[in-house]
Amino acid sequence: MSETRSAPPTASGAAALAELPARLFGLIPMSLVQLVLRLAVAIPFLKSGFLKWDGFLKLSDVAILLFREEFRLHILGATYAFPAPVMMAWMSALAEVILPCLLIAGFGTRLAALGLLVMTGIIQLTEPGGWSNFHLPWAAMLLAILAYGPGKLSLDSFLSRLARWNGVANR
Repeated sequence: MSETRSAPPTASGAAALAELPARLFGLIPMSLVQLVLRLAVAIPFLKSGFLKWDGFLKLSDVAILLFREEFRLHILGATYAFPAPVMMAWMSALAEVILPCLLIAGFGTRLAALGLLVMTGIIQLTEPGGWSNFHLPWAAMLLAILAYGPGKLSLDSFLSRLARWNGVANR
């Protein structure tokens, strides 16, 4: 009894197989990818921001204590206390709620992403050990948002389309 073998894949067959993931994932709209990026980076900041509050505009004592006593900036091998720790606690708590909300809505998206990228840098200086697990992925997502914008599923895009439509309608 003889064995039948199938012919090895041809170059065009192998190339087609290699292109299959690109074809499948190419079906995902870029606007959905941009929305998921905005959500993925906003959620950890928003969760952290909520932990800093004890109520409406009532900053938690723990948040202030952390900036006064625990958090240190690690710069060039030395550690330094945060300047104006109470102000820094307030700025951090406000930014960690406001900027992610802007990102989620896609309003002022690039400015919000830039603010969170700066915060990521400060967090890196405060907690240098978190680079590979947290800070690098956050920075990568924020850079992608800065580079590619918020996408069509955003208030920025809606307002831009509205302004263009309004400009055309008023001519």
